[in-house]
Amino acid sequence: MSVEERLNDVLSRIRSAEASANRVTGSVSLVAVSKTFDAEAIRPVIGAGQRVFGENRVQEAQGKWPQLRAETPDIQLHLIGPLQSNKAADAVALFDVIETIDREKIARAVAAEIVRQNKSVRLYVQVNTGLEPQKAGIAPDETVAFVALCRETIGIAIEGLMCIPPADENPGPHFALLAKLAKRCGLAKLSMGMSGDFEAAAQFGATSVRVGSAIFGTR
Repeated sequence: MSVEERLNDVLSRIRSAEASANRVTGSVSLVAVSKTFDAEAIRPVIGAGQRVFGENRVQEAQGKWPQLRAETPDIQLHLIGPLQSNKAADAVALFDVIETIDREKIARAVAAEIVRQNKSVRLYVQVNTGLEPQKAGIAPDETVAFVALCRETIGIAIEGLMCIPPADENPGPHFALLAKLAKRCGLAKLSMGMSGDFEAAAQFGATSVRVGSAIFGTR
């Protein structure tokens, strides 16, 4: 299949998952994960109508997205990879959504840059639902307090939660845990589900899914 056909297949599968979960059509948005792909690989996906994209690294995104956004101004860009505090200024300048707030130092650095740049950026807290030591994200039992810290002490609005379940486990319990934590925090947005499990994520209440290889092919 062409990249356009793969995109349409993913969108069709999202709509089917919504229907089977008795959810409103369009309640799950697609973040097309373009990490490691260059501008020439991304342009056909933009041409097919996709406008929301995800990148893992600030520096890599800086190398391709300014030109692509100049060509298509209504692009929405999500940072879905770990953020270092020394990249906070660049991240706030480039991204519309940062999904990987996971510690106080990052939250404070992003908050300062939002004020300094006078820019509105939507923020998610990343939760390490599997407590994997090699993976970013705050521990589940610290999530509610951390969201409160971000809101009440640091003064930033948190829109939702994000997770990446362990690759070798059934993602369902992790999606269910994230949804439970979001409810406790009073958050409506859930970023969860990737190429191998986005349909399951939709069943558990995902409001956005991050799909890369099913659209762009293997890296």
